[in-house]
Amino acid sequence: MPTDEFAPRPKLLTPVTLQALCRRSNLQGALRALAHYGAIAAVGTLIGLIASAYGVPWALPLMLPQGVLVAFLFMAVHETAHKTAFDSRAPNIAVGTLSGFLIGLPYEYYCLFHWEHHRHTQDPERDPELIVGPKPRSETQLAIAYSGLVQVAGRLRLLLKHAITGEVTVPWVPAGRRATIVREARAYAAGYAVLLLGSLAMHSALLLWVWVLPLLLGQLILRPYLYAEHTGCDHAKSAFHNTRTTFTTRAVHWLTWNMPYHVEHHAYPAVPFHALPKLHEIVDGEIKHRGQGYIEVTRQTRAWFRAQWEGTKF
Repeated sequence: MPTDEFAPRPKLLTPVTLQALCRRSNLQGALRALAHYGAIAAVGTLIGLIASAYGVPWALPLMLPQGVLVAFLFMAVHETAHKTAFDSRAPNIAVGTLSGFLIGLPYEYYCLFHWEHHRHTQDPERDPELIVGPKPRSETQLAIAYSGLVQVAGRLRLLLKHAITGEVTVPWVPAGRRATIVREARAYAAGYAVLLLGSLAMHSALLLWVWVLPLLLGQLILRPYLYAEHTGCDHAKSAFHNTRTTFTTRAVHWLTWNMPYHVEHHAYPAVPFHALPKLHEIVDGEIKHRGQGYIEVTRQTRAWFRAQWEGTKF
């Protein structure tokens, strides 16, 4: 993806420096992907062992951390959609497709969706994140939106629509890519059906406890995180005004593939995740919206949503 044409060009960010920052690495991508998937496998194995030995209730405390790990595979889908997780195209597609399958988000479809989001960030008429996202009008609707369940249900419903009807009508999928999106949806649906039938045949609920239920629980953390990226930011062209960078812990940076540096990512989307901290050091002074931790930013975004339906200024 091209850099943000409206972004300021800090003096320290020379063409040579930017070119160096944009250098992709198969090693960096492999280490991050293996670490993320390794953590999921370890916690999932522990859940299975505890549930088998002592019963499912004893494994319940592990399902939220497992859910956070699984739900945040969204970050692997996101980075590979940019083709910046790895230097080679094939591992980007492989990791993106597997991660998308595990969170119910078809990879090729998301690539098109996300490209449109970058092109029209914060444009209420053209940014697909604003078009498809729920617009809460009450405290109850806001709580449901923050649960993430509406979003998960919506993308699974769209997947099934594409798979069953063979029709793709969303504007961010061009006519020449519709057949690809239909084939992908059918492949995902077939994969889910095989896993379901296999689980029923083996009388096993293992996937429910280590994957499905944790994925739903993980949305409780993922959704507020995602709302922090743009909610309440300017409806402007520049990424330095329409996006928020949030300052947080190393653990969160690891989990999110450094995407709390979100202004930096939107301004220079060709820079891979592992180079974003260095990019931040260069452009930090240009950032308008600066979140001081996700708890505080979530308070701010909730206040912004309430102000919208109350018609008050925020």
